[in-house]
Amino acid sequence: MTGLAIAANGLRKSYGDKVVLDGVDLTVPEGTIFSLLGPNGAGKTTAVKILSTLVTADAGDLRVGGHDLATDPRAVRAAIGVTGQFSAVDGLITGEENMLLMADLHHLPRREGRRVAAELLERFDLTGAAEKPASTYSGGMKRRLDIAMTLVGSPRIIFLDEPTTGLDPRSRHTMWQIIRELVTGGVTVLLTTQYLEEADELADRIAVLNDGRIAAEGSAEELKRLVPGGHVRLRFTDPADYRSAASALPEASRDDGALALQIPNDGSQRELRAVLDRLDSAGVEADELTVHTPDLDDVFFALTGGAAVPAPSKEAVR
Repeated sequence: MTGLAIAANGLRKSYGDKVVLDGVDLTVPEGTIFSLLGPNGAGKTTAVKILSTLVTADAGDLRVGGHDLATDPRAVRAAIGVTGQFSAVDGLITGEENMLLMADLHHLPRREGRRVAAELLERFDLTGAAEKPASTYSGGMKRRLDIAMTLVGSPRIIFLDEPTTGLDPRSRHTMWQIIRELVTGGVTVLLTTQYLEEADELADRIAVLNDGRIAAEGSAEELKRLVPGGHVRLRFTDPADYRSAASALPEASRDDGALALQIPNDGSQRELRAVLDRLDSAGVEADELTVHTPDLDDVFFALTGGAAVPAPSKEAVR
């Protein structure tokens, strides 16, 4: 468990006859962003609720911040912060009052609480709106206040459950920058999202959760290589070079009009080198080389929508 902020082995949860989590294994290294990606009903929020001590698991060896959830939930709660799908901001009071309320809940001395609240409001660009009722805030401002409130207790591990749902693109990108800055400061983030671009942009590792099970886990690039369709496109300006390359790469699809070849390829360094070595042996150099790999949309639909997907390699799935 050394160096792991979150470690779950065999996590199970059912509600009546409905199995929500069916033997989920997760390991999240300290100081990283780990994303749980999956469709509605996949079990993402249930996993967050269990790991943040809000719901009890039916089974599993679970440790957060080095503490056992079953025997030391109070220590777990002291180490974490949680921002749920729905805002915890009280709209009837000001932004500053929301912050001071959190400081009181963390039993901070009055002067210390005011200092922490002021620093966080400034950090999240909310000082100018601090005296206004939170009900007047935009969606992006409420989300920033939500995370600022989560940070009052200086948590080492933060659970963000779909933190950008409903935000406009500008607010979403602002939230992404905030999340990156948190991790730069040493915080570990477990992020659930339905936005494929969000997981691609932020996460060091991604686990695709489907029907209560981990369908695949890896970096974004590793997951993309699970799905067929990757290829290398070579374009030439000299017709003689094009013909020589086509002879050296007989499996390539030809586009005689564009003087271009397309070769199935997973985009890995090893496979790219193999293609380039064959071109070198033929004494040919491509004028343009483009690597096309499937994106997370392709991965998501292949793993959760019933499309065929090859067995993951050991490098792609833990």
